[in-house]
Amino acid sequence: MARVCQVTGKTPITGHRVSHSNIKTKRRFLPNLLTKKFYLAEEDKWITLKLSAEGLRTINKNGLYSVVKDLRAKGAKI
Repeated sequence: MARVCQVTGKTPITGHRVSHSNIKTKRRFLPNLLTKKFYLAEEDKWITLKLSAEGLRTINKNGLYSVVKDLRAKGAKI
């Protein structure tokens, strides 16, 4: 599963595509992912994260270093 946010853990979900005649076929709702490079000043290096828009807001709110520290505590390799 490559389409996973590294910060929030959001993954694709499934649902129905509904036509005008109300015929339902399966479809996927993909998370709003983007690949972004950040400069981690505490370690003097660049890191690349694949995150959702909500994950980007989380980094803006809590700070990059605290988010990276939490990810490493969970076992993510960054």
